[in-house]
Amino acid sequence: MSQLAEIGVDALRSTMEGPVLLPGDEGYDEARRVWNAEHVRQPAVIARVRSAADVQAAVRYAVAGGLEIAVRGGAHHTSGMASVDGGLMIDLSLLNQVSVDPVVRRARVGGGALLGDLDAAAQEHGLAVPAGIVSHTGVGGLTLGGGMGLLTRMHGLSLDNVESVRIVTADGSLRRAAADENADLFWAVRGAGGNFGVVTEFEFRLHEAGPIVQYGLMFWEDGATMLRHAREVIPALPREVNVVIACVNAPPAPFVPAEHHFKPGYGLVVVGFGSAEQHAEAVEALRGSSPPLFEFSTPMPYVAVQRLLDEANAWGTYHYEKGSYLETLSDGAIDVITEHFPRRTSPSSVLMAYHLDQGYLETADDATAFGGRRTECYALFAIATTPTLEGLAAERAWVRSVWDALQPHSTNIGSYVNGLIESDEARLRATYGAKYDRLAEVKRKYDPDNVFHRNQNIKPAPVGS
Repeated sequence: MSQLAEIGVDALRSTMEGPVLLPGDEGYDEARRVWNAEHVRQPAVIARVRSAADVQAAVRYAVAGGLEIAVRGGAHHTSGMASVDGGLMIDLSLLNQVSVDPVVRRARVGGGALLGDLDAAAQEHGLAVPAGIVSHTGVGGLTLGGGMGLLTRMHGLSLDNVESVRIVTADGSLRRAAADENADLFWAVRGAGGNFGVVTEFEFRLHEAGPIVQYGLMFWEDGATMLRHAREVIPALPREVNVVIACVNAPPAPFVPAEHHFKPGYGLVVVGFGSAEQHAEAVEALRGSSPPLFEFSTPMPYVAVQRLLDEANAWGTYHYEKGSYLETLSDGAIDVITEHFPRRTSPSSVLMAYHLDQGYLETADDATAFGGRRTECYALFAIATTPTLEGLAAERAWVRSVWDALQPHSTNIGSYVNGLIESDEARLRATYGAKYDRLAEVKRKYDPDNVFHRNQNIKPAPVGS
């Protein structure tokens, strides 16, 4: 396949502005890397695109040559699907421009931009888009599947804030998808986007946020007591206050007493976008009658908060994850969390949960293809991280044991797509529900041959169905 791919590669180079790399070329090994070090793949060709026209040329080249396509944005998905053995990788990392219009509060974002690029550009004007909490995550992959973060309580998911996209579909066409143009495609890309093409540009609505927010970290050894109290308090907090539940080892940060560095425990990350007084009231309410082992609160730039987990999620480590939706933090779910968290073998592995309400509920369930119901719930993630490949097997088993034990306490709405590593049609049908068949029809229209299948794949509906 590699030899076949090299046939005509000079023609591809002549039609592209960006570089085209083959194995052995300078820059090839760096370009093929993905965040999860478990996945080391060797594409036959890497097209480092600089424009939508480059993406069109790369797609047409791959389709004509029968090459499997992988699309690399931030390369952050745990599955490693951003790369491919023997096929064509479309590397979007050079397509990372962000332009902001603060008057109409819109941002145009290249398909290869990272969250840090978007955060920095928008924060120059005191604006932001709801996004994830690791700044070297790709905007594209995160948004096309959902996009949960610190602003979700206020303004919903990343995909809820998309106004339009420009996308190269399987026939090499560049299309605009929005409410007023290719509306079926616009609906589908907001939740199952990787199935329909390569998004070269997003247009986002922006919201006032920062530049300074209120940051707090509270940390307990007794997880059961804290979680039972937190489940009563978190839903009642003002929408300007977002809380992330984090079962982690205490960081060796200056604000953590030295005797607690690296100690495993149960944390609440409390981020306030309102007043300092409002944040302090929230912290007091969360403290309850069981004082934390330590706590820390301070005003902090929003862009700094968005980078706090970057080092803990650095490139070159090994990962696996699974997630569940919980209707509530029931006593049974809390028992599972507190029983299983101490069983991990890597101190870098974590359990994290978002409470989804407020802004998350304000987009109608059928308005987008998002693979989750718009009902109040918790999204919980078990994430394995190890510094070596040898340690990954035990942590993968730990993640699966947590997930299995949580199933009796989980909803029946499948999994969050961005955290879905192993996906078959049954799991995807559970995740998308009644939306699945509609997505399959859209897939048949825009990608009947399933060219874009290195994703949580929606197969095209059969002709005549």
